[in-house]
Amino acid sequence: MARVKSDPVFRGELIVEATNAFLVGDMETGKALLRDYLNATESIADIARELQVNEKSLRRMLGPKGNPTLKNFLSLLKVCSSVERLTLQVCHH
Repeated sequence: MARVKSDPVFRGELIVEATNAFLVGDMETGKALLRDYLNATESIADIARELQVNEKSLRRMLGPKGNPTLKNFLSLLKVCSSVERLTLQVCHH
């Protein structure tokens, strides 16, 4: 948690890894990484406000039993990446 607060590169990597997990179909890991990001940065209230959802709904969406819609998950990734000034794009190797 302390590293997330103090290391912007690490925060960005959490978002990138959450995105990668989502893209390979591992929604549980993607949700867990975003949950870790929001908890460590203590930004859940700000992000919920930006997404126009209440905090409780956002927490449920990212919880172990949460099942966010594609629209909600992509909106969350967009807001988090914007906060960290990241541009997410798909690259193939």
